[in-house]
Amino acid sequence: MNLMQTNGTAAASNAIAIDTITYAIGESEIGKVLAARSHIGVCAILIGSDADTLEQDLANHFPGRMLVEDEATLSEDLAAIARFIETPGVGLDLPLDMRHGTPFQQRVWDVLRAIPCGTTITYTALARRLGQPNSARAVATACAANAIALGIPCHRVLRTDGTLAGYRWGVERKRALLDKEAAL
Repeated sequence: MNLMQTNGTAAASNAIAIDTITYAIGESEIGKVLAARSHIGVCAILIGSDADTLEQDLANHFPGRMLVEDEATLSEDLAAIARFIETPGVGLDLPLDMRHGTPFQQRVWDVLRAIPCGTTITYTALARRLGQPNSARAVATACAANAIALGIPCHRVLRTDGTLAGYRWGVERKRALLDKEAAL
């Protein structure tokens, strides 16, 4: 093989590695959890009742990417997520890959990551923190677009009246997460 062929093969291998997302599905107190990683970090934590639905959700979030199930690689991530769900005070310190969001969504997600465990915020207050007090609806849309449940704690956002708003993974799961965090 000549040098050009070698470099071409290496470039192709790097492109495949960059376009590959590994994932695994585990069990938790609130249902099945899918953890997925890019070459940068965790790019998805999805919660649900059905593995096939979680895999389809992952594929919908990352069209054109190669999805590879790899339980061995993700076992520590799944264990950390399960620990966080059981005992949220331990925190969830995983490297995140938030590149799949728009710049506005990423700003919302950064603010959400700064909200301490056991604390909640309203959509309106979150919009004010962003310096955009009239963007509560856009903030809600950014929360709904979040594919990294728990790592980006959108479950900590409430309606202005303090009631639970919709949660992508179910209001009952949101309530369970908030109840665990409130018990700290």
